[in-house]
Amino acid sequence: MTREAPQQRVASIAAGDRVIAMAGALRARVLRASPVWRALLAFAAGAISVLALAPFFLWPVLFLTLPLLVWLIDAAGDERLEDAAERSRSRVLRRAGLAGWLFGFGYFVLGLFWVGEAFLVEAEKFAWLLPFAVTLLPAGLALFFAAAAAVARRFWGGGLARVVMLAVALYAAEWLRGHVLTGLPWNVLGYALTPPGMLMQSASLIGIYGLTLVAVIASAAPLVVLADEAGSTSPMRLRRAMGGALLSLAIVGGLAGYGAWRLAGATEATVPGVRLRIVQPSVPQREKWQQAKQREIFDLHLDLSRRDPTGRIDDLAGITHVIWPEAAMPFLPLDSPDALGEIGAMLPDGAFLITGALRAERPVNDSVLHGAAAAVRPAIYNSLIVLNGSGGLHAVYDKIHLVPFGEYLPMQGLLEAIGLQQLTRLRGGFAAGRSPRPLLDVPGLPPLLGLVCYEAIFPGAVVQGAERPALIVNVTNDGWFGRTTGPQQHFHAARVRAVEEGVPLVRAANNGVSALIDAYGRVRGRLDMDVRGTADALLPVAIHAPPYARFGDAASFLLSISVLVALFVLRQSRRS
Repeated sequence: MTREAPQQRVASIAAGDRVIAMAGALRARVLRASPVWRALLAFAAGAISVLALAPFFLWPVLFLTLPLLVWLIDAAGDERLEDAAERSRSRVLRRAGLAGWLFGFGYFVLGLFWVGEAFLVEAEKFAWLLPFAVTLLPAGLALFFAAAAAVARRFWGGGLARVVMLAVALYAAEWLRGHVLTGLPWNVLGYALTPPGMLMQSASLIGIYGLTLVAVIASAAPLVVLADEAGSTSPMRLRRAMGGALLSLAIVGGLAGYGAWRLAGATEATVPGVRLRIVQPSVPQREKWQQAKQREIFDLHLDLSRRDPTGRIDDLAGITHVIWPEAAMPFLPLDSPDALGEIGAMLPDGAFLITGALRAERPVNDSVLHGAAAAVRPAIYNSLIVLNGSGGLHAVYDKIHLVPFGEYLPMQGLLEAIGLQQLTRLRGGFAAGRSPRPLLDVPGLPPLLGLVCYEAIFPGAVVQGAERPALIVNVTNDGWFGRTTGPQQHFHAARVRAVEEGVPLVRAANNGVSALIDAYGRVRGRLDMDVRGTADALLPVAIHAPPYARFGDAASFLLSISVLVALFVLRQSRRS
């Protein structure tokens, strides 16, 4: 064994050298590629990166695609330029920005292609807009990645430093993407670190934006550091080459360790006396608003509510609260006494219905006060309402974060004048509810927070008041998007919100994924896409507010600053 040890060591060194050489050769091919091939590579790397997200969760693809982005930004300054020094820097930054934009364009085209499905629900009216929706939206969102790449290149360094700069820049870009022009934080890069239950727990510390910073460093470091050692003849090259892998292992291991510790102490307690029934009617979107289908759809909701998950009629025996999805009734239920009466007859004594509903509210203005004959158009809200056992209105929440081009048109009057409509085809669009988002008081339930549709994708913006909820109810309708990846991505984002806030979340979808999620992101009951039925569940308790629920994005901001300070100190020490 003593004689074999040196031979094994030599073999290990040789294997390590081969891995380093392969990584270096890959980087060299990227740097030598023509501009056209680099553009194609950037787009492909971004598109492949989507596999790291729901519903695939193939996070290891980022160990290749993010190093490719680093090397493409390297390549932005690899060519000899004949311009003046300042103009050369400008051209380098533009090339880096273009690489980031192409990466982002591929990422968002493949990640958001399902948006086009909504334009095919009424293809005769909206199909002509599909090419614009599936290209212009990704192109606009990719500008945030372009800015991140250009800013990172401006402060580019050698070795691991440039990985850190790119990670900080992408963290900032993703945060801005979630806030600029109403924001669209869909498929934030940090979601790549949330598929396993253990890793998901870190969202309770630094949120999804903070996980973006961590995910980029952990994914890009191993291969980038390996390739950097390809040209080294130092006897320490193997040890240095392992630095990126060890950093990645330390990051992922640390997150997993925290998650395992948190889940080991997870409570299984439930709220006494509460039994929920989630209804998923799975109504085809094309039929949803056909006037001839109104009665059939309403009857379907009533019938499903009376059935347990096996399909047996139990008339809601033991059920305290029924949850229907977004805009469950294809009419204005509060303006329909007959419908309210049937709901009251359906509910047992002391039970409540929590449902998405459209609601009209006629504004009081001077013409009304003075008895003018002119009709005033009512404000239409996309709401969550609570009805009691007599069919009376107990509580209401009006959606405050509306979907651009889906629920309202920016510059509504101008665009409607030239014939455009939002997908809901509601003249004038929906009205936004009042902020901050209120908590609802529903008998038998702890303080309840309502979220309608994609309001659940906005980290740090779920709870807006001083009082903390103990239950989140998210009603939605992902039937617009068919059997695509969109509904799965939407559901996963809602799971992460539950972890960030430490609050259980009930999700009722017309079609998509309906589920009960506890404060640790664990699914306690579920109805998958295209399943028509019900799910019964006890309500898990909320837990003590985790750091993210208390401090929001301040924790990830401080983390990013700390990383930059550490990088600056390291650079200064190396120079001295």
